[in-house]
Order: sequence, then C-alpha cells, then structure tokens
Amino acid sequence: MSGTSGTSGAGGTDGGKARRVEAFKDSLRSGELGSLPVLLSLASIWLIFVILDEKFLSPRNLSNLSVDIVGTGLIAVGVVFVLLLGEIDLSVGSVSGLAAAAFAVLNVQHGMAEGVAVLIAVVMGAAIGAVHGFFFAKVGVPSFVVTLAGLLGWNGLMLYILGSSGTINLDDEGLVAMLTGHYFHDVAVAYGVAALGTAGYFLVSVRDARRRVAAGVPSRTLTEIAVRTGALAVVVFAAAFVLNRFQGLPLALLIFIVVLVGLDYVLRRTTYGRMIFALGGGVEAARRAGLEVAWVRISVFMVSGTMAAAGGLFLASRVTSASQASGGGNLLMNAIAAAVIGGTSLFGGRGRVWSALLGVLVIQSIASGVALLGIQAAVQFMITGGVLLVAVVIDSLSRRAQKAHGRV
Repeated sequence: MSGTSGTSGAGGTDGGKARRVEAFKDSLRSGELGSLPVLLSLASIWLIFVILDEKFLSPRNLSNLSVDIVGTGLIAVGVVFVLLLGEIDLSVGSVSGLAAAAFAVLNVQHGMAEGVAVLIAVVMGAAIGAVHGFFFAKVGVPSFVVTLAGLLGWNGLMLYILGSSGTINLDDEGLVAMLTGHYFHDVAVAYGVAALGTAGYFLVSVRDARRRVAAGVPSRTLTEIAVRTGALAVVVFAAAFVLNRFQGLPLALLIFIVVLVGLDYVLRRTTYGRMIFALGGGVEAARRAGLEVAWVRISVFMVSGTMAAAGGLFLASRVTSASQASGGGNLLMNAIAAAVIGGTSLFGGRGRVWSALLGVLVIQSIASGVALLGIQAAVQFMITGGVLLVAVVIDSLSRRAQKAHGRV
C-alpha cells in the first residue's frame, strides 16, 4: 500500500528524489536562488579569515560577533519590510540615533524610569515611521525624498536635544545596558533554546506539509523535513556549544532571534504579511484586489521606524552612551546592505526577515575579521561594497530569469 507522499517503495522513493532534484534545478534556472548565495558568501568569508587568523572562530570572537550584529540587525529587519514594497527608508540611522538620545535625556537628565523611557523612545520611532508613511502614501512624496528629509531632520533634532554636552553616559548596570551586557551563564539555557528551536521548526514543518497534502499541493516529504531539521540542529547546537565556552547565551542574541521568529510569522503566516507581498508584487493589482494600499504602506514605515528605534537602543547599550555620533557613520548603509545582501530584492515582493540576520552576519564578520587582522577600516568598506554589488547583480539576474520564466 503506497503512502500519500508517494515515497514508499524503492520506485516511489527514487521517483520522489528525481522530482525534487528536477524541481531544485528548475528553481535555479528560474532565478529562485533563496539563501544559497549569501550562505556561500558567509562560508567563504569565514574560511578566509580563519585561514588568516584562527582566532576568528574563537568562542570569545564569535560571542562578541553574536552581540555586535543585534543593533544593526534589528534596523535591517525594518528595512526588509520597506524593501518588500519596493521602497527605501533612508532615515533609519537618524531615527535610531534620535531614539537613543531621547532615552538618555529622559532617563539620565530627567530621572524618568528606564522602562518608561524605553517605551517612549520606541513609540517615538513608530510615530516617525507613521509620518514618513503618511507623506508617502497619502501625499504622494517618493519614499526616497521623504526619508532623506527625515535623515536630515531627525539627525538635527537629535543634536538639539543632546545639547552642548554632546554625550550622555548611561547607567552601566541599568536596563538598557543589560540588553547587550547580560549573559545566561547556565549552559542549559543555550542548549534549551537550541532544542526548543529545533523541535519547533520540525513540528511547524510537519504541520505545513500535512496541510499542503490535504489541499492537494506539492509538499516536502517527512524525510526532507527530517534532513532539514537535522541540518538546523547541527548549526544551533554548535552555536550553543561555542557560546557556552565563553560566557553563555547573550540576552541580546536571544531577543534578536525571538524578534526574527515573531516577524517571520507575521510576514509568512498572516493576512497582513500576504498584503505586504501582494503590494510589493504590484500596486495596481493589489488595489484592484481590494487591499488598503495606503494603510499597508503607512504601517510598513511604522515597522521600520519601530525597529530603527529598538536597534538604536541596542547600539547605545553596546557603548553605554548616546552621543552626536549615534546613528551616524556607516550605520545606514550597513542596515540597507544587510537586507539586500541577505536576499531581499530591491524590486519588492521577495525577501524574508531572516535576510537581515544573514546579511548582517556577512557585514559584521567582515568587520570582525578586518579588526582582528589589524587591517585598515578602508579595506572593510571595499570588501563590503564588493559583496553588496555581487548581491545586487544576483538580484537583478534573478529577476531577469524570473521574467523569462513568467514568474514576475
């Protein structure tokens, strides 16, 4: 008696494998590359740096890397949402700096409780995003222009509220400082999170496969799900092992992963997420389908502003201060580059929040390796620029291949 998946028996198994191999080849030909390019890039970067200096893969360096990616990574997550519409948000760096400055002024100079000051800073980021979204969706100002104005205006407001001092130091033992300074030293925590994540992935994958089978659409077999789960288990348990060899699981990394899982669920499994992808695929088609285009656009910029503010607080936590340099430097470019390098399309309609994790890992790995080797920062910019160019070229070629196969 054959199973519903068609894999029982030698012939069924061989046929299923052949179909999956052919489907994979067809995906590559049609430009559906997924995360393969960025994973290969990340592996190559790590291999090069570990050859040049074996300390690159030391527990201390990898633990520091896992914390360093969080601030920029959170900002990049918001950028992913905007890019899914085929738009851009150039204000995220300034918004992150303003949020950090607002928190510092409220907490340090005015004595406001940290929890309340954090909430106000994050809500302020959402409100700023709503303003950008309003001018874009309702007034018709291009997102490039309105967020460029925001980049300048919010940076000016940050400098104004910081005042003549220019720098405000945060409490080293306060709530915000703990965001990047706290570690779970008990080894059971890191391994427990790894086990929970692996089990959750397996159960969700099995449930999705059963639903697809019931709906009569192609689905992954139990064997394929088990292989993917095994690969994930190797990665997450190896990460837990390395982190436990230093100080344990960083709180910042745990928060980042929880945010990624939550927003991934929103994008891929809710009506709101499907509306974002639909709008990114074509505004007119989405409007004719009855979507509230203006509302979706405004809400996406609110997400971007919220994540920029949250990222700014984590960046301030890392240096335990807010200064005139907050949100400046190459932060904006790194956040946008992380989203693009991770696989989010500049043309809209294609990408995942996990793109932010992969992309920021690439960028921060380059920065970490360059610093470890004592190479000038200029080399880091050149390498990152080259990786970004390759990512954009792959995105463009992928879109061209999809058009040729009628998938765009």
